[in-house]
Amino acid sequence: MYLINMLSSADKVKGQGVGSAYTEQVELVRKGLQDRYNVVTNKLKLADIMHYHTFDLQFYFLSSIAKFKGVNVGYVHLLPETVDGSLEFPAPIKKIFYRYIISFYKKMDYLVTVNPYFIKLLKNYGIDESKITYIPNFVSIKNFYSLNPDKKLETRKKYGIGENEFVVLGVGQVQTRKGVMDFIETAKKLNNIKFIWAGGFSFGRITAGYKELKKIVDNPPPNVQFPGILEREQMNELYNIANILFLPSYSELFPMTILEAFNCKLPILLRDLDIYPDVFFDYYQKGTEVNEFVDILHNMSNNVDVRTHWENQSWKGHQFYSEENILSMWANFYDSVNRKEKELNRKAAL
Repeated sequence: MYLINMLSSADKVKGQGVGSAYTEQVELVRKGLQDRYNVVTNKLKLADIMHYHTFDLQFYFLSSIAKFKGVNVGYVHLLPETVDGSLEFPAPIKKIFYRYIISFYKKMDYLVTVNPYFIKLLKNYGIDESKITYIPNFVSIKNFYSLNPDKKLETRKKYGIGENEFVVLGVGQVQTRKGVMDFIETAKKLNNIKFIWAGGFSFGRITAGYKELKKIVDNPPPNVQFPGILEREQMNELYNIANILFLPSYSELFPMTILEAFNCKLPILLRDLDIYPDVFFDYYQKGTEVNEFVDILHNMSNNVDVRTHWENQSWKGHQFYSEENILSMWANFYDSVNRKEKELNRKAAL
């Protein structure tokens, strides 16, 4: 039985996707591979596989010691490109922070990226492609799922939303990178539609655009609500009362919220980014600027057949990212890592 030590501090900050990804991945591997892997979390002990979900400084130093026992696996949830527009630092600190991120990844024996698009970016930083594996995020149907029609109606009443009222949902940290300003501008042009943005300022005042965004959150347009950071159970309710998930982010890797929406059969509208086609195929609608978003949402709100089509496309997305498919990828990865290390150890002993 091999030991995997999953290490992360992502769950210390509420409302960020990395924490959700960590929780889902640990549960998936712990349950699905229990026949050959014993999984522990945040233990100060060396393991056959040390799997770092965040790049904390203590993990950086621990990885040097961990090589004496096993291997280091780093999870690539972000790159310097994706930090821009999320957090605001003085230029010298930002430069040091970005260098540290890449240095951490270079210390790893293996890297797992949640989007194949970022393999070439990692290569551009001088990281050997042979140690990079693509495995997408995963969301369990036990945590996010579609409610039956009666329960959806009951939940809408709970939130003060009419049975036939069209609801646009945005999810994520309130920050410049997430496109919150375009979300607001779109809402202003569709004042007969209700817009809800679930999320908050997880990193407080260092959040990019904090002052400007805080004014809007405190005094939003009449048809916009900011309920703040919610627990996962509440988030499942919001997905079920919404008619579409609208995520106008300018930069992403692999948003967990899209997988959550897939599970709830909720149509998706995204900004047209290069990273999406390789992972979300034709399961979503896309636009490039506010007027396009307005046209798509207006059409969705007035056409039941269009809504049904995109509900079915979301369900196809759920089926593609099923538990069985993602678990098999993790099984292949961990097994491959162990085989390679056994072979290296054998050769070293000769």
